[in-house]
Amino acid sequence: MNRCLSFLLLSLTSFSLFAQTFRPPATPLVTIDPYTSVWSFGDALNASVTKHWTGKPHPMDGLIRVDGKTYRFMGAPSPVFKIIISTAKQAKYQASYTTEKPAADWYKADFSDAGWKKGDAPFGTKDRNDAMVKTGTVFPKEVWYRREFTLTTADFEKPTLNIFHDDDVQVYINGIPAFDCSPCYTGDYEFKPIGASAKKVLKKGKNILAAYCKNGAGPGYIDIGLSDEIMLKGAQVIQPAKQIAFEMKATQTIYTFQAGPIQLKARFVAPLILKDLHLISRPVNYVVYDVESTDKQAHEVEILNAISGLWAVNDNSQQVTGKREARDDFFLLSLTNTEQKVLGRKGDDVRIDWGRAFLSAPHRFVKSSGFGPSEELIEMFAKSGAVTANQQTAANADTRSMAYVLAFGNKIGPESKSIHAIIGYDDVYSVQYFGQNLRPWWNKEGDKTIERELADAERDFDKVMKQCEATDEMIYQDALKAGGKQYAELCVLAYRQAISAHKLVADPSGMPLFLSKENFSNGSIGTVDITYPSAPLFLLYNPTLLKGMMEPIFYYSESGKWTKPFAAHDVGTYPLANGQTYGEDMPVEESGNMLTLTYAICKAENNIEFAKKHWKTLSVWANYLKKEGFDPANQLCTDDFAGHLARNANLSIKAIMGLASYAKMAGQLGETREATEVNALVKDFAKKWMELADSGDHYALTFDNKDSWSQKYNLVWDELLQLNVFPKTVAEKEIKYYLTKQKPFGLPLDSRKTYTKSDWIVWTATLAKNQSDFEALIKPVYKYAMETPDRIPLSDWHETMNGKSVGFRARSVVGGYWMKVLGEKWK
Repeated sequence: MNRCLSFLLLSLTSFSLFAQTFRPPATPLVTIDPYTSVWSFGDALNASVTKHWTGKPHPMDGLIRVDGKTYRFMGAPSPVFKIIISTAKQAKYQASYTTEKPAADWYKADFSDAGWKKGDAPFGTKDRNDAMVKTGTVFPKEVWYRREFTLTTADFEKPTLNIFHDDDVQVYINGIPAFDCSPCYTGDYEFKPIGASAKKVLKKGKNILAAYCKNGAGPGYIDIGLSDEIMLKGAQVIQPAKQIAFEMKATQTIYTFQAGPIQLKARFVAPLILKDLHLISRPVNYVVYDVESTDKQAHEVEILNAISGLWAVNDNSQQVTGKREARDDFFLLSLTNTEQKVLGRKGDDVRIDWGRAFLSAPHRFVKSSGFGPSEELIEMFAKSGAVTANQQTAANADTRSMAYVLAFGNKIGPESKSIHAIIGYDDVYSVQYFGQNLRPWWNKEGDKTIERELADAERDFDKVMKQCEATDEMIYQDALKAGGKQYAELCVLAYRQAISAHKLVADPSGMPLFLSKENFSNGSIGTVDITYPSAPLFLLYNPTLLKGMMEPIFYYSESGKWTKPFAAHDVGTYPLANGQTYGEDMPVEESGNMLTLTYAICKAENNIEFAKKHWKTLSVWANYLKKEGFDPANQLCTDDFAGHLARNANLSIKAIMGLASYAKMAGQLGETREATEVNALVKDFAKKWMELADSGDHYALTFDNKDSWSQKYNLVWDELLQLNVFPKTVAEKEIKYYLTKQKPFGLPLDSRKTYTKSDWIVWTATLAKNQSDFEALIKPVYKYAMETPDRIPLSDWHETMNGKSVGFRARSVVGGYWMKVLGEKWK
């Protein structure tokens, strides 16, 4: 290990966390868009490496030096992974394999695989294989493989799998279970710990790694290597600052630390002010440091703020270069991928690898700056309170960081002093929209520069901070008044996540498009059934953004590119919005969504113009629902996690709400005959629905299974939009029944499984006529958010029995949490 690596040790043995009652599953630090989104995945900011929302390391280091003694308050030293045996991505290898179920002892060390085939790794389906490693062996649905390797030593610190598996996997080392993940998958190579028993059987000489992978749906892939996870060791210890307070607001995350005699408050501020399109689009966040002496004495204080080159690449095999610029009143540091393929990578579990990551600060705060390996920068800072490294040449992204040392001008006493830095990202072009590359909204005309935007962000600092404080107060108070303290805290938790899962751009005519990314779901862009649940937040605070979510779907049909008589599911795979890429249509789901949301926008804006603009298309979709919506065929809908269903009662409500909304819009547009006919049809549908779905004390999941139930969250629009389709007794009966079906972490989605969707629970709870019933339904959701064992950005799909995430994370659908606020505001 080199001298710099041996220098550092983050000792957490003395760490003592304060009593924290508000405990997010993960905490947003920098939230700009679906690509620039960095989080702390635990309670203590200095207990782990900061990560991209996908879970990949995006290190951001923060250290404070007080009178020559250094403390870490942000991030943690990244471990070094030394290859034991390579993956196929690192070096070519062969393994024995079979796609026919082998004997029961296939995984044991002494099993003979003489009858198996030999093949190059990785093993995958053709579509996945071609996308990852250009060589490899194709398997259909299941593969068993055995890899022999020889070790010259078995003296390892922490042997760890380097694995990419899609989907379920079981791994054995010398016949001992090492790793089992079912049902689950990874979207890239990840380091996974192996079981203690498997570590013990690694030995000098011959070893056998055996694995089974099952591809449940979609592309499949399996490749496994072994690495030794080596933690940094050394004589000089950098102590962790003691985290003594934590607070989260809608636009800010605030940590307070004690570093010797200095109290440090670190504030991470995302100026996501919904009424201001420019601020929503401006690709900058602020990091503010407030310090004061707690012993009333004067102290010399410096702060190191460093950002890794991993912010500008998809993986650590890509290289970055650095650049330093001095402007009139501020410094700029940046890191960029040496190979710029703008909009060249699409998908779900991927990160941006074009454009530039920025760290800037005013001249008056910057003592020194540098580029280099993070451990070297930290070593220099700990020794001298400054950095001088200037390694701006190309290097692997995980070996290059940029850093400022920020100082306060003079010693720190009992009066608080404040400094700040600005973090930014220039993506040059943000999305491709039906063949045309679009710039971000802040530079929609192509006449702005990121340098000028960073300068403007510095100029606007005081004003923006006041706007953030006002927004924080508004968001919390609106939710508190509508639904109580726990509900308000859920809304605070969801705010930045809901907004930053979108990208704001201008279409070729200059109209705003607010394009969502379907995070950790399938990576779709502009998905209608993502827009629908997220709508309440944007209906409340800026309907223009909701229109910006819907316009691509309207354009897709109105341009003739989408010719089916119902709404599309999506317009592509992020960031390429060139047409639907999802493999299955959702005709009733998406058509009902678009009709209902269009009328909701008209109500929010108090005019019918949006419907008038798209009336021809809305009529096509309404005609489809007239024929197919009431008693839906066996087709995909957003609730079909447990499988497709025909005759889905909640989906039928969606169609009825969509048609009732269409009738309202027809009446306001003077289409009197159409309004009358559709209203009559809706009333008839509602009457039939109550008869077909009636199961005595509740309404069924499907019309043909009275021994079932489901959340009828789509019914929330009936009162909200004053559609007056169903009698109030329908919602009252359902709420009474739901309260008997609650589990520790929430109300299940339906009777088939015990998992749920938290956004739909909030909609369902909004049906309650009294506050106590609403809070009773919200309380288990709050418990889930605060106690889930999965330390990831909030997942909207979780298990109600144990609070674990089933799937998804960091999705915009948590904007649906504002449904209760919307209901109260619109009463």
